[in-house]
Amino acid sequence: MTKTQKSFKEYLQEIEDPKNNSEINYALPENPTPLQVAKFEICQEILGYKQNNKLTREQVAEKMDISKAETEDILFCHIEEFTLDRLVDYASKLLDPLQVKVILEPKKSPLHAKVV
Repeated sequence: MTKTQKSFKEYLQEIEDPKNNSEINYALPENPTPLQVAKFEICQEILGYKQNNKLTREQVAEKMDISKAETEDILFCHIEEFTLDRLVDYASKLLDPLQVKVILEPKKSPLHAKVV
């Protein structure tokens, strides 16, 4: 194995290590549950508040009365780290008034073409 190949292999190991992925903004999974969507949207609202008000992570953490590490998990949408009620509680400290709406509607089934 050449030195370049070894360096590239080491680089791949480094970027694949979960401890090096703390500042990656997570997306929703391919078929998210309603709970995942709700938590993701709250995280996005908190991020929007931070950006619109030009706040630092520390300032947002202070306003929500949580640690900087927890704040970063919210800002990067690590939704698996939080329950919905905790996220609503944190968001209510920033977004006044905060209103959460639950809309219940059946999923629309995908359209299928009929072959005759």
